[in-house]
Amino acid sequence: MQPSDPDQNPPPPWAWSEAEWRARVAQVRAGRPMKPARWKNGARCAVALSFDSDHETNELRDGGKSIGRMSQGQYGNRQGVPRILRALAQHQAPATFFVPAVSALLYPDEQRQVVAQGHEIGIHGWIHELNSLLPYATERDLMFRAADTLEQITGVRPVGMRTPSWDFSPSTLRIQRELGLLYDSSLMADDDAYELLENGEATGIVELPVEWIRDDAVYFNMNRHSGLRPYTPPADVFDIFVREFDRAHDEGGLFLLTMHPHVIGYRSRIWILEQLLAHVRQRADVWIATHADIARYLQAQCPA
Repeated sequence: MQPSDPDQNPPPPWAWSEAEWRARVAQVRAGRPMKPARWKNGARCAVALSFDSDHETNELRDGGKSIGRMSQGQYGNRQGVPRILRALAQHQAPATFFVPAVSALLYPDEQRQVVAQGHEIGIHGWIHELNSLLPYATERDLMFRAADTLEQITGVRPVGMRTPSWDFSPSTLRIQRELGLLYDSSLMADDDAYELLENGEATGIVELPVEWIRDDAVYFNMNRHSGLRPYTPPADVFDIFVREFDRAHDEGGLFLLTMHPHVIGYRSRIWILEQLLAHVRQRADVWIATHADIARYLQAQCPA
């Protein structure tokens, strides 16, 4: 059973039938766990570093006109990405950059440089839109256009996606299957990877789960028109990230971190990434890889 159309004046949740609430829950679920007995080359832990290169699209997607906010997005290109690339190169750490198509069109040379240095670029929407606000046809058009745009700019067809703002609509998984994607990295049902189910059906798509705890933006973002202010000192954020990695290593699991060039790239924050990489590299049994390489390894090691 499909859930009722939310646009057709549905009854309140407490009046739903059991079939209705079960159908809503079953649309997209975590399926079989995909945690290997051992990671590549005998590593105990896998590390997946990701950077969402939103740049100006955080302002543009809401129809905003703030020159100040767009200048903050430009900072991500001018200072954030270069500092990130230097840190990754110093520690020989491949990573994944999720890039809205509009960001890629604004800064095509940045994307080519990212790929040339051995990193992956994944889909991150067209203009950082909220998928849950879109009808299926519009979301599909934007996702396919975004994939085509990234391929045209970089010469590499993206195989994975992170939905903008981790906003996963009831249509998103269906569209990802139509695109033939290898993995998604937008959902939060586990610490370790798992296969996505759609209405109880195994999809073969690997979910590399995110979490707000492992995201720099929630600790540092600021909105001067509201009560939202940066409230976590960088040293405390570093401590949280290190503790997440250390426990992932103890458990033989996956450590996945989400960062943003216009957030982590500042002088007082980039050291978090630099010191975290130094900490990780102290362990000889860690595999740092792109999201795509980790997803391919999991598909090979954890066949259906």
